[in-house]
Amino acid sequence: MSHLDDIPSTPGKFKMEKSPFIHNRLRWHWQSSLAKLSFWSFIFLAVILIFFFRSPSSNPNSQDPSRRSLRTYNWGGPAWEKRVRSSARVRSQNGFSVLVTGAAGFVGTHVSAALKKRGDGVLGLDNFNDYYDPSLKRARQALLERSRVFIVEGDINDSALLRKLFEVVAFTHVMHLAAQAGVRYAMENPGSYVHSNIAGFVSLLEVCKSANPQPAIVWASSSSVYGLNSKVPFSESDRTDQPASLYAATKKAGEEIAHTYNHIYGLSLTGLRFFTVYGPWGRPDMAYFFFTRDILKGKSIPIFEAANHGTVARDFTYIDDIVKGCLAALDTAKKSTGSGGKKKGPAQLRVYNLGNTSPVPVSELVRILERLLKIKVKRNIMKLPRNGDVQFTHANISLAQRELGYKPTTDLQAGLKKFVRWYLRFYSDGKRAVE
Repeated sequence: MSHLDDIPSTPGKFKMEKSPFIHNRLRWHWQSSLAKLSFWSFIFLAVILIFFFRSPSSNPNSQDPSRRSLRTYNWGGPAWEKRVRSSARVRSQNGFSVLVTGAAGFVGTHVSAALKKRGDGVLGLDNFNDYYDPSLKRARQALLERSRVFIVEGDINDSALLRKLFEVVAFTHVMHLAAQAGVRYAMENPGSYVHSNIAGFVSLLEVCKSANPQPAIVWASSSSVYGLNSKVPFSESDRTDQPASLYAATKKAGEEIAHTYNHIYGLSLTGLRFFTVYGPWGRPDMAYFFFTRDILKGKSIPIFEAANHGTVARDFTYIDDIVKGCLAALDTAKKSTGSGGKKKGPAQLRVYNLGNTSPVPVSELVRILERLLKIKVKRNIMKLPRNGDVQFTHANISLAQRELGYKPTTDLQAGLKKFVRWYLRFYSDGKRAVE
């Protein structure tokens, strides 16, 4: 059981072969090259947009949702620096000093608490944007404050703030979890994904490459990078050049950007492809979360079907298992090899799947919630919309098992039981009503 459960409710080379089918092989190669050209065209466009979204000054009155997080934040001064140093102070032998971006987020909160519990120094960074209810983020912040984790309120695009943090603390590691999440929201606010997932990542890497010493970086990619890949289970060596959503494209772009900074500047970078993370203190935009809310309100639950009544399934992964994978990635990360922006030797570059390896139909997810909540669910069978969602996800975690010792232990039934218990306490304790 997680220690958070009991908190009160407050690619390879193309080889040409002689063959009677050489014409078809050439055509395939041309199509593959065209796909890669399309992807890199997106990268080029994204880089251009970086300069558009990264302005040197902040306008707190801007109405553009992608720029809300650039409002002015109060930071600096002796008292602030004292809190930063205290939070980041290592309290165990051979411990790390870790900067956790997105610390008030779902995964960020759990990872920060786990690091602090084992004696690492932890400093959080979060902009507390309103993609979903900020009060839940504030509740997570209060949770971490009780563990003596300070979250600096600021944006990863604020280079001056990032440089200041590295001046005050010589971080050994960065756990980069800040991102614009969600597949469907990209259709409403595409700029926010470029701003956070591309520009923000570059902003962070720019500061890290110039730090002395450079930190090792572990960051959150996504299972979404597999996109329209039909081979299952998904393996790290599978093609990832067919994103089905803008969110997936920005995460794939992040992996290419990570390769660039590793190659040029010697940054040690490990990307983690998370598969449908769920659990207590989760995100309200995730199906298991809003299904629970709507079942309690007596609303019907949409259950999507793929073409020809195909099953929609997800590799649901419990938060405690994800946290173990994150910590294992930190523990096995090698030091960056650069200094002051100059590479001095080859650096570690890794990517791993972190999933549960047991895809479950969404219809089964609803049946489990129905039993746990003891409420008969009204089901509404619908066609899977073309909004970036894919039919299934399924992780091959053999690489993470072999190199990280990663082994998920929580099945969906057990994990949802813990989530429902937390949800009912958090929203129905007399202080909050189920919305």
